[in-house]
Amino acid sequence: MPVFRLCMKIIRKNLSSMMIYIAVFLILATLLSLNGTKTQETGFSQVKTNIAFFSEENSPLIDGFRSELSKTANFVEVPDETEKLQDALYFRSVTYIIRIPKGFTQSFMSGKNVQIEKTVVPNSTSNAYVDLTVNQYFNTAALYVKTVPGITQENLVQHLKTDLENSTSVAMAADTKANANQDFSVYYFNYLSYALSSVLVLGISAIMLVFNDKNLSRRNFCSPLSAGKINAQFILANLVFTFVCWAVMVGFCFLFDYRNMMIGNTAYLILNSFVFTLSMSSISFLIGNLMKERSAISAVCNVVTLGPCFISGVFVPQELLSPTVLKIASFTPTYWYVKTNNQIASLSSFSLSALSPIYCNMIIEAGFAVAFFAVSMVVGKKKRMSN
Repeated sequence: MPVFRLCMKIIRKNLSSMMIYIAVFLILATLLSLNGTKTQETGFSQVKTNIAFFSEENSPLIDGFRSELSKTANFVEVPDETEKLQDALYFRSVTYIIRIPKGFTQSFMSGKNVQIEKTVVPNSTSNAYVDLTVNQYFNTAALYVKTVPGITQENLVQHLKTDLENSTSVAMAADTKANANQDFSVYYFNYLSYALSSVLVLGISAIMLVFNDKNLSRRNFCSPLSAGKINAQFILANLVFTFVCWAVMVGFCFLFDYRNMMIGNTAYLILNSFVFTLSMSSISFLIGNLMKERSAISAVCNVVTLGPCFISGVFVPQELLSPTVLKIASFTPTYWYVKTNNQIASLSSFSLSALSPIYCNMIIEAGFAVAFFAVSMVVGKKKRMSN
């Protein structure tokens, strides 16, 4: 098989340039594996807010309020001086200051509309829990004062304590945890599109550039091998090169994330990467037929691989890209590859209805492979006729 062996020699000669992309890809994969999620959240716990609490009066109602507030806040001792309080807010020693004015309890128990004084750090999300506690406590207390005439503060505080003790536990759903474990695999296979595309373009283009040389092409026509055998060995060499590149890069995923390689999500990620590999092999075949100078291979490779990766969601999540950019990206197989990976990662069941969108996207990727291969065959035949 002289043609097959020649193709392998060409690939070995260009192996150093291809290894650069593989090395960069493996470094990224290693960083992802080291900095990936080590533990997954299995529950929810509320973080307490640091507040300063000042009261100009003492009463059972205020004492009960302070006790209830301690469930969502840490009380920080700050001098009751304007400059000290401003410094505490500025340096985030506290994010919420509550002040109970004198006569508040008497006015509240009389059914009057009174307000506590508060000073907060603007746009602080943690303060929402404190506001919720304050509003819940006094709104419930106002309901008792209105509907139970003559209720004492002690009875009111006891009722409030009983009512506000009820809470709802929060637990993470099991499938959410399972999907979280797919984070590394999704990142790995998304970045794989860049490295795999680069290696295929460099390798196949180098082979095509040699075989499309006018003098070599004419010598091949004069050789004892038939055109059918030459083409068969040539296609076999490209397929072997494509399969080896895909198998090597997918194989490294077993090393980095071997615990999740046996689950259904990863199996579909592997299948999707294989379909994408066929698409990029066809594109590389077309580029090789169009190339005329060896010096232009690297430049074309960067444009063809980096461009789609930036606009298709490899380096920037698709959720952060504008609809216009995604519309343009949809004309590339990389977009459908990344979109399918994201859908696979979110799978919690493998029913036909859940897998239908994924199969449709894979068919689109395969359609790109067929279309580019057909165009490359036409271009190649036209070039051979001109030689």
